[in-house]
Amino acid sequence: MRGIEQFNAGEFFEQHETLELLWRATPGEIRHLYEGILQIGVGMHHLFKNRNFHGAAVKLDHGTRLLEAFPEACHGIDVARLRRDATRAREHLLALGPERLAEFERTNTPRVHLVGERE
Repeated sequence: MRGIEQFNAGEFFEQHETLELLWRATPGEIRHLYEGILQIGVGMHHLFKNRNFHGAAVKLDHGTRLLEAFPEACHGIDVARLRRDATRAREHLLALGPERLAEFERTNTPRVHLVGERE
């Protein structure tokens, strides 16, 4: 899926555009899976492009909360891992605070993994 490829490539603005189209066009509760992923990506966009501490923290939290409604694996996506990685990224962000955003380690950037995918 193109949106996941964009997310994992760090193209967070682009992934938002792609996944928003899918999210809005999809009926039912599954649409919130796409919304959760795109919100996490928007959080990373706020962090890396806008240097917006508040926006990054809020979007990471919102995206993670949306994913809580889904099982550990859903539609081939390792949802549990994404929730865990997004939570860890937000915790790292909060520990740094707004003054030290530049110190956010990119290794803490969440990625969308498929079920059974290795590192």
